[in-house]
Amino acid sequence: MPIGDPGGGNFEYTVEGLPKSIYMSVVPCSDIGRGISFYNGILGMNIVYKKEKEAVVRRDGATLLLKASGSVGIDTGIFLGVENPYDLHRRLVDEGVIFVKDPVRAPMGVYTSFKDYDGNIIHAIETNARVKL
Repeated sequence: MPIGDPGGGNFEYTVEGLPKSIYMSVVPCSDIGRGISFYNGILGMNIVYKKEKEAVVRRDGATLLLKASGSVGIDTGIFLGVENPYDLHRRLVDEGVIFVKDPVRAPMGVYTSFKDYDGNIIHAIETNARVKL
């Protein structure tokens, strides 16, 4: 949509300033240390930084902000990309992680859902899947 320019001309936006990706998602934690033990110890995410009430963990393109909260045990809506959800499932079952959905094929690819130590639901989906409707 063209907008007026204070200098008298017209300017038309194309893609300037529009979102390109999800940079980071927030996961509520009852205890930051406990959150780190799950996301670093179980999921192998590296600790970028840690403070008293928050921490950032990252693995490849997945960045999560673990934030202290009194409201935990939610479906985060976060889908982490993995090569193979079956491999993740097998690995996390061996770690005693609770699954709310075993790997299943859906229109967007194979995905699975599990709980972190606070009962938050995290989803994992195959990264090479193509949406099939």
